[in-house]
Amino acid sequence: MNYRHAYHAGNFADCMKHALLVWLLDALARKEKPFSVLDTHAGIGHYDLAGDEARRTGEANNGIVRLLAAAAAAPELAPYLAIIRRLGLYPGSPSIIRALLRPDDRLVCCELHPEDCSTLRRRFARDKQVSVHGRDGYEALTALLPPAERRGLVLIDPPYENPEEFDRVVNGIETAQARFPGGILAAWYPIKHRAPVRAFHAALRQTGVRDIVTAEFLRRAPLDPARLNGCGLLVINPPWRFETDAPPILGALLAGLGTGEPGAGFAVERLADE
Repeated sequence: MNYRHAYHAGNFADCMKHALLVWLLDALARKEKPFSVLDTHAGIGHYDLAGDEARRTGEANNGIVRLLAAAAAAPELAPYLAIIRRLGLYPGSPSIIRALLRPDDRLVCCELHPEDCSTLRRRFARDKQVSVHGRDGYEALTALLPPAERRGLVLIDPPYENPEEFDRVVNGIETAQARFPGGILAAWYPIKHRAPVRAFHAALRQTGVRDIVTAEFLRRAPLDPARLNGCGLLVINPPWRFETDAPPILGALLAGLGTGEPGAGFAVERLADE
């Protein structure tokens, strides 16, 4: 409830998460049948990079600002950067998702912070394809799944302020997969040091959930638990070619945002078979 993403909007972790999110949404749109997206921790939808919060941390300068200023963007990032340029400021996941919906697709957003929820409701007040719920995103996995469309994406992207957040994500994934077994589930997670991530992955294996792939991006070796050294996106039921197309996207991000520090890199690995 205390987390405000305005301080971190457009940082390298947002770039990684949203570049892969754009790919996943494009993959869903390959089929004509409508789809639904559930964003469990939606935020406010747009962030002012010239605002006080963003300027105070300067994180966007080593993220989206750096990518947009590059003389020539890698073609793998073109779909993502085109959305950013079209929407302006820095769009959060609800705005990115909305921009990629077709007329019969639908977005459901959950945001527990009262002020942020009000902001998000105002943004989509006249949009019949978007609904905004002021509720806990994990509870929504039970209440709002499966969608009527029977195909779509669930994005789980909590702030990880709570030391038990990894456990809550595991439980949330179990719930979502049980209620929506054919859906694509994507969960973002921070990488500060390896021990919590190893425990997270081990807990997921123990659930018996199948068809899990992890995509990870590191700006430096994950040795300092006080710093965000990298991040990952865990995808369940990944669309065809995700394991082939994700590495070039991550490689382009590393080329554009890399620090040159030891341990920087990326990896796409299968955590559980189909």
